[in-house]
Amino acid sequence: MKARITSNLEEAKNLLEKGALVAIPTETVYGLAGNAFSAETVIQIFETKNRPHFDPLIVHVANRERVGEVVAEIPEVAQELMKNFWPGPLTIVLRKSSAVPDIVTSGLETVGVRMPNHPMTLELLRSLDFPLAAPSANPFGYISPTSAQHVAKQLGDHIPFILDGGVCSVGVESTIIDCTQSKPVILRLGGTTIEQITNAIGEVEVNTVSSSAPQAPGMTLSHYAPRKPLFIGDIRALLNSMKGNVSVLSFKDEYAGCRTIRLSETGDLREAARNLFSAMRELDAEDTTAIVAEWVPDIGLGRAINDRLRRAATK
Repeated sequence: MKARITSNLEEAKNLLEKGALVAIPTETVYGLAGNAFSAETVIQIFETKNRPHFDPLIVHVANRERVGEVVAEIPEVAQELMKNFWPGPLTIVLRKSSAVPDIVTSGLETVGVRMPNHPMTLELLRSLDFPLAAPSANPFGYISPTSAQHVAKQLGDHIPFILDGGVCSVGVESTIIDCTQSKPVILRLGGTTIEQITNAIGEVEVNTVSSSAPQAPGMTLSHYAPRKPLFIGDIRALLNSMKGNVSVLSFKDEYAGCRTIRLSETGDLREAARNLFSAMRELDAEDTTAIVAEWVPDIGLGRAINDRLRRAATK
């Protein structure tokens, strides 16, 4: 079996209604989607990704009105977040409804839900009678895919269909915020910045500590990782200390004598986030022994980029 890659929404809809898995585009990364209300289908997602069953999935909905099918209650702060950031790269953790199988939430009483900001996937979601569980469409722990071609290289032999929606516009996963506590808690940094959230709802706690029993997707210690070892620090110092053919992932500078990919020549954090995973993937395919990278400014989207780099370098 080799996945078909087209923009045919009707084909994607028919496959999903039959219980098959389909890779879908979002503004963040491509997702491996299946019927969130079918435990049997969700098990296929875990098996296809080789994803540990303790790592919960995000449920994607077509609009704010459909959230009530997935969660037991929607507190006022969650409604405010939806109003400000949906559709967009923000996942909101709420108490789950009985319609959501335990396999989706890894046995937790809470579920992460979001409305993706991609016209093709929103149209697909509106055509379905069920929401979609959709973690990133890659083998567990590896670099997340930001194009249909990335999905095809990693999972093309294991799924029937990839819905091609072009290159992802954000390029890093959604921010995850838990709204079941007295004060909202950010569990994962991502495409919606802390500053944007606090401007909308006021002060929040930030808890992005990695875990072997995560409360939300993408919280495991080693994640988003290339196959080659990745080292982070001062690039020139790292190059001087290492032997062999090493490639460079830089924020904006070129390094003579080394295969270098610059995330943003102008130092634009949005552009850097959009290019991060594709750059890591490209360097991972090079004929080099290791990748050296540097931290980006730890503000705004830079925090999410640094979070992904930190987990990619963890061994």
